Amino acid sequence: MSEAEVHQRIVDSGIIAILRGIPSDSATDVVRAIAVGGIDAIEITVDTPGAVEMIRRVSAEVDDVVIGAGTVLDPETARAVQLAGAEFIVTPTVNTDVIEMCNRYDTPIATGVMTPTEALTATEAGADFCKLFPASTVGPGHVSAINGPLSDVPLVPTGGVTLDNAAAFFEAGAVALGVGSAIVDADAMDAGEFDALTEAATEFATLAEAHR
Repeated sequence: MSEAEVHQRIVDSGIIAILRGIPSDSATDVVRAIAVGGIDAIEITVDTPGAVEMIRRVSAEVDDVVIGAGTVLDPETARAVQLAGAEFIVTPTVNTDVIEMCNRYDTPIATGVMTPTEALTATEAGADFCKLFPASTVGPGHVSAINGPLSDVPLVPTGGVTLDNAAAFFEAGAVALGVGSAIVDADAMDAGEFDALTEAATEFATLAEAHR
């Protein structure tokens, strides 16, 4: 899938499901359960044990889903996950070397920002999205406040996004949302109750469609 196609897939989905710390042997089942619920942009964080191999395997085993890598802190890790099959990259901070690596190999990147200065720095360096993180500490109003002077910055609030506040983030101007535990419930996953993940994904996918 081309860089433009992956970018559009994230925008169309409106939700990036974040998988952090999931067991390697459950990864494919978890991704498939979320995809059935209508979310096809899924991020596996690299602080998950075995994340690079997990990205490689899931990318090969699950069709019609874009798999990304999150919590990428340096260009070396960015290149490793690109080679493993990651189709987009997400960072918690602004690292222009990581942005450069993504641009070099045509990989969309969502760069972690909190302030207008960081958002502009990331965008001018070539970031495709600005991941507003942690979103729960500032709330939806921060999205509209940044987009006031920086209307062209595509913000993706992440961190503490729930069904209770997701609509407000969209209404404030978010282009997509990063959602972790509100979709990937650890207890349900550990119990093998993948239908619960599908149900949560469906609720978020439906909300995204209704509020954009």
